[in-house]
Amino acid sequence: MTATAPAPAPVRAHIPALLPRCALVLAALLATLFAAASPATAHAALTASDPKDGAVVATAPAQVTLSFSEQVAMGDDSIRVMDPRGKRVDTGELRDMCSGSTIRYGTALHSGLPNGTYTVAWQAVSADSHPISGAFTFSIGAPSATQVALPTQQAGGGPVGVAYGLARYAAYAGFIVLVGGAAFILLCWRRGSVERPLQKLVLRGWVTLTAATLAMLALRNPYTGSGRFADVFDLDGLKAVLETKTGASLVSRLLLLGAAALFIAVLFGAYARRQQAAGTTNTPAPSGEEAEAEDTGAQDRKDTADLAFGLGIGGSVLAAGIAATWALAEHASTGIQPGIAMPADILHLLAVATWLGGLTALLVALHKVPDIEREAVRRFSKVAFISVLVVTITGVYQSWRQLGSWSALTDTSYGRLLLIKVGLVTVLVGIAYVSRGWTARLAESRVSNRAAGERVAVSRETTADVSRETSRETVPAASRETVPSDPKRAAQLARQRAARENAREKQVRDSDPGRAGLRRTVLAEACVAVALLAVTTVLTNTEPGRAVQQETGRNGASTAVPNRAVKITLPFDTGGQNGKGTVRLELDPGRVGANTLHLWAESPDGQPLDLPEIKVAFTLPAKDIGPLPLAPDRAAPGHWSSSGVQLPLAGEWRIDVTVRTSDIDQTTVQKNVKIG
Repeated sequence: MTATAPAPAPVRAHIPALLPRCALVLAALLATLFAAASPATAHAALTASDPKDGAVVATAPAQVTLSFSEQVAMGDDSIRVMDPRGKRVDTGELRDMCSGSTIRYGTALHSGLPNGTYTVAWQAVSADSHPISGAFTFSIGAPSATQVALPTQQAGGGPVGVAYGLARYAAYAGFIVLVGGAAFILLCWRRGSVERPLQKLVLRGWVTLTAATLAMLALRNPYTGSGRFADVFDLDGLKAVLETKTGASLVSRLLLLGAAALFIAVLFGAYARRQQAAGTTNTPAPSGEEAEAEDTGAQDRKDTADLAFGLGIGGSVLAAGIAATWALAEHASTGIQPGIAMPADILHLLAVATWLGGLTALLVALHKVPDIEREAVRRFSKVAFISVLVVTITGVYQSWRQLGSWSALTDTSYGRLLLIKVGLVTVLVGIAYVSRGWTARLAESRVSNRAAGERVAVSRETTADVSRETSRETVPAASRETVPSDPKRAAQLARQRAARENAREKQVRDSDPGRAGLRRTVLAEACVAVALLAVTTVLTNTEPGRAVQQETGRNGASTAVPNRAVKITLPFDTGGQNGKGTVRLELDPGRVGANTLHLWAESPDGQPLDLPEIKVAFTLPAKDIGPLPLAPDRAAPGHWSSSGVQLPLAGEWRIDVTVRTSDIDQTTVQKNVKIG
């Protein structure tokens, strides 16, 4: 058995028609991305095991050990070893065998194990918060049939994995709307603090981020463990999650969101009242009170500016703190240069939120607030430009750090997703450039909009007066007294008033073609931004290209890295009877100096092939070294090994394996490997 890993009319008329289409397309894209993202694509990877996968050992080992490329978290039940009947034969006690850069864990086995095929199943959580799992087999004496049936669902997969991924996406979206909306108000349009649509937008961002964080905290135990929703109510599991780095980050985020609630209360409370009062103090004062009014106004402006400064500083600290809860628990906290990567990741998140969240706030303002000033749009254009620069600089650094080579852009899932992200950002910047053109042509319409509004209001009041006079003349007194008390009539009048108000708002909004064009391009930007957020969410759950290329080299060569064995498979055909098969070669640790060599020969049906003779030679063509011949010792049927294999220099070595299947049938196969 082979075990697998477990568990152009007025634009306002177009907007309602466009939104369902955009939502449908983006929902399909999001579903595709989440379906395509493998839950096993995490930062850490299993690099070696003892016994090896598929090994046949002569005597029962005392323990099973696993080596990983990055730090992982494991518990006593993380490594399970089962005999052919499915009975556990390990002691259930985890052994921490890490030393320096070597990440190794193991578990002891019971003594006196009989011959047969044994299955090792393992599960862990990598340092960047993603669960990983796998399984392999080894045999004592000779392979045998096994009754072990492991679940095909990998760690972090299934419905729980989908729910956790959606919560992660919602958390990113809530953070962007919360931070970007507040930044738009404080940096671009302070009068927006009194506008109800913007208040609702920021508050919904806070609610979304808070709810998503709570959901991730509740789902964390089943996400990294059993994959069952019922384990959400496992208090012991929740306690264990709180003791992990990811659990601490989620709790810290909730505490910061509590402080953010106070920030929102001040922004839309005291600060909004000051902005509203400032908008009503422009009426002329009597001559005797002008000086006093001027002094009072100056003091109010100073107090308002001080409050805005305090909100800016406090909001920046809170936003950076919330962004740090991602940086400290995910890809930025592992790999190379974490001391630089984590601040860069925080800046990247803040810049993205300021750009895309501000874009969302601008779209809401253009759609819901008729008299947003041109200056506010121009300010946002400048803020967005700076944000794009920060996103570009930090994004280039993070891409280099996570990819490691140009080839990883096309050879790894991480690189291909990154190319999609770059393409979406390019499209977004292109649409933003068009928006800047509309901004430059945008008429200063606040006065004209107010005048239009006043004309509509006067017309409405005149019509209402005429209607009331006509009603008094034509409707009997008794009827006039009963009309207001009729619920149906009252509801009808309310609908008519709402329709008139909507018509007035539409007339004011559509009175400026520049504003209509800007709304159209900003809506397009928002649609692309949602797709960009979906790709980014999947990207954070994908194994970085640098880690992938450390496992497998390019152009058929196996890349050796510290504490990771070189593994290659070589098919052969000597041309004689029973002359076809494969040779699996493993060179551990695959570094300059002493190495241990293992060879396994298998027939086409996967059975061990006991060859009369097998020889190996190592050659380094670039330095004219070799061939260095080696005759490994037979360890078991179909298995040869040799210790102390010396490789003097680093470089691309050619390994020649000579296989003899009879007295006259012989062939040599070769492959290049990189030795570090």
